[in-house]
Amino acid sequence: IHFMSRNIHRVLYRKLWGMKEEEYRIEEPEPPDRPALYPQVEFNRNPDSLFFNDEKRRIDFVLVYEDESKKEFEKRHAFQKHKVRNNSYLTFILDHIDQLEMSFWSCVQVVNDKLIFVKVHLPWDVLCTYAEILHIKMPIETNDLPSEQSPLRWFIRCFYPSEDIIHKEQEYFTAPFQKDRLDHFLVQNKDHFFTPSMRSRMANYILSRAVYEPKGKTKFGISKLLDGGVYKAAYPLHDVKKKKYKSESSNERYLLYTEWANPLSFYKMQPLDLIRKYYGEKIGIYFAWLGFYTFMLTLAAAVGLACFIYGYYTRETSTWSKEVCDPQIGGEIFMCPRCDKQCTYWRLNTTCETSQKLSIFDNYATLVFAVFMSIWVTLFLEFWKRYQARLEYEWDTVEFYTQEEQPRPEYEAKCVHERMNPVTQEKEKVPFRGCGKCLRLSCGIGTVLFWIALIIVSVVAVIVYRLAVFFAFSVSLHRDIKHIKELEPLTGYVTPQMATTVTASLISFVIIMILNVVYERVAIWITDFELPRTRTDYENSLTLKMFLFQFVNYYSSCIYVAFFKGKVVGYPGQPVYWLGKYRNEECDPGGCLIELTTQLAIIMGGKAIWNNIQEVLLPWVKNLMFRRCSQQTSEQVLPRWEQDYQLQPVGKLGLFYEYLEMVIQFGFVTLFVASFPLAPLLALVNNLFEIRVDAWKMTTQCRRMVPEKAQDIGAWQAILQGVAILAVVTNAAIIAFTSDMIPRLVYYWSTSMALSTNHTMEGYINNTLSVFKISDFTNFSMPEDEPPWFKNSTTCRYRDFRYPPGHHEQYKFNIYYWHIIAAKLAFIIVVEHIVYVTKFVLSYAIPDVPERVKEQIKRERHLTQALNLKLKLGNFKPVADKLREHADEHVLNVG
Repeated sequence: IHFMSRNIHRVLYRKLWGMKEEEYRIEEPEPPDRPALYPQVEFNRNPDSLFFNDEKRRIDFVLVYEDESKKEFEKRHAFQKHKVRNNSYLTFILDHIDQLEMSFWSCVQVVNDKLIFVKVHLPWDVLCTYAEILHIKMPIETNDLPSEQSPLRWFIRCFYPSEDIIHKEQEYFTAPFQKDRLDHFLVQNKDHFFTPSMRSRMANYILSRAVYEPKGKTKFGISKLLDGGVYKAAYPLHDVKKKKYKSESSNERYLLYTEWANPLSFYKMQPLDLIRKYYGEKIGIYFAWLGFYTFMLTLAAAVGLACFIYGYYTRETSTWSKEVCDPQIGGEIFMCPRCDKQCTYWRLNTTCETSQKLSIFDNYATLVFAVFMSIWVTLFLEFWKRYQARLEYEWDTVEFYTQEEQPRPEYEAKCVHERMNPVTQEKEKVPFRGCGKCLRLSCGIGTVLFWIALIIVSVVAVIVYRLAVFFAFSVSLHRDIKHIKELEPLTGYVTPQMATTVTASLISFVIIMILNVVYERVAIWITDFELPRTRTDYENSLTLKMFLFQFVNYYSSCIYVAFFKGKVVGYPGQPVYWLGKYRNEECDPGGCLIELTTQLAIIMGGKAIWNNIQEVLLPWVKNLMFRRCSQQTSEQVLPRWEQDYQLQPVGKLGLFYEYLEMVIQFGFVTLFVASFPLAPLLALVNNLFEIRVDAWKMTTQCRRMVPEKAQDIGAWQAILQGVAILAVVTNAAIIAFTSDMIPRLVYYWSTSMALSTNHTMEGYINNTLSVFKISDFTNFSMPEDEPPWFKNSTTCRYRDFRYPPGHHEQYKFNIYYWHIIAAKLAFIIVVEHIVYVTKFVLSYAIPDVPERVKEQIKRERHLTQALNLKLKLGNFKPVADKLREHADEHVLNVG
């Protein structure tokens, strides 16, 4: 490592600064056992400093590597080949950046001397050069347009952080930075002209494109060096988490920690401008979207809670629930066994508790709420577009994709083929030709389809489990409760169907978590193989793959319960079997809606608990263990860069999992909300906690993320729109085919009218149950035991609309069944058309960009064009002066 360091820093100071070796020997005394081969300094005992020891040059990036000369001889021998590779890597990297004026300074770790910290500083000229390359927009003039004043600003002010603590940012008109036009930009102080997040972004851009090439293979960038173990870490520095002085108010991390990550501020809006300034636009746009989504959930949660309260207080007054619980009606209806041989007959009133619970969610308010949510999701997406357009202008990302985004270094390194650019008609380098791109995409699509098929297989396995376990629960559960008197009160709650649903839901949740971990690596490998051009293309491609997988993974069990369970079961004399062995599941006499509600509650609750454990507990425990293992004593004072090194590194995918978590939640809130009106409320509570947890984690438990630019939420926007369109279909289908809403309406408007002049629901339960003659049981399905109260009965009932025994078409679907099917299809078509037309009208009526934002964009473009015109005229002025002089001389000569 000494040999590598000697070569590295000789190259730096010879090529970057034009200095000889004797000129850059350090002024501070060198430890006796370490030769003065490179500028290495001791810690100046200032733990809050973000600067070099001269307190002038700011630390823009930190690289950490391990001094392998400090290892034991056996380990050093094992790492000999690795050290040789490191030497060639680092020498080649620094030998190819001779146009940069980067300052490197090394410092040994305080706790132990095995780690070396290399601090990177970008001088002013380098900042100007790369600000122009990255098209970073900088202020050219103060915004002179009047700001909007809300009439409710006195009330809204209560929900915003105090402006005395977090000052409002000055608004400017901006233009892409140009080094040769520096005089036209508002440069008040060179040290503060570029924000720390901009400086870190430029430093990361340089480090990620530093190329090295051992043995003819193209290698590049800090990411490869981190993966190969050359460096232990690379990160920008956090600010201190406290005030240096009592009067100080400019410490951005301290302000974020006290005003944003504080759980007592859950009711306040987020300081988005400060988040963007400290972490960059990409993180800022995520928290802006999350905050807006949470704000919009308040209305959906209020309406959903009202529907739940309505269902709760009317559960005992519903006619069909009363009939099930009535001993004279439900107690005298004997139901057919639900499985073969081992199951026996049962009374309908044993499902009284389930029927009352079902009435809470399956009522007329649910229909209203489902239509409301279809409109709500449209309003959410349209108003988000407007809010996002305003942020795009304020954060200077309006033309980001067309101007600023550079190709990924992984893409640039693979560009070996030439092609003619159809736009510029110039030759450019590409990584592969048309055939190669087609092959890579086909491979990716095939792999994704294979994994989706694997998920479907796992869902089928869970279904088989449900079929097999239901039989076991039906036999053992009633036997155990019958013999244990203490468990008799649980008879109405712990039914075989409920026990099967709960255990199957838990198993589905475990399978979902396991497949998530495995598929993540597969999706990343496929996306790397496809080699997208830009970072945005890479994230969009990965997002689509991951969401398709997660969609099937998370929603498949809910889709099965909602649309497939209990739909094709046959009748007691001729049931339908899976794989020729397992009898298909039947829904409860009240329907499968209560099971879908249970499934949603378990998956949403389990997912929220698991994610919070991952986001809160694991980082805290890892950081605690790291500090314990590092043997740090309370007397030791650590520098800022070592304090950050002890924090948890941010994953390569950054905010991807945060978006994925919220979009999956958005799917549960919209796709199946007709079965669970409390889903928006649970999502609202979770998100209020999620925002503060993410803020606490990012400000205290994780290293500072490399700031990145982003114009919008990327591919997630299209996914949200797709989910919103699909939600109309799924909720209409749930109301039509999973709930009993349509059969009740058909009975109310047809059968009850024919039976009496008063429209009532009396007799509805009896109308939904068909009759089966027990002598028609086959030997395979005939129950082995009969309860004493069933001895003289010759028939049993089952849930379906079929002709009774003795009819010339016995056990076939009756005409009433087809009336209900027609009503269900008509309901879906009518509701879909009404909702889709309403969504289209709202989308057309609400403009995506507010008028004030359009005016500001036009004003900024006008100023930019005026500046360019002024500069062009300035370039022609010397020529015009010379022409005028020649013309005057010519006139004089002629005269």
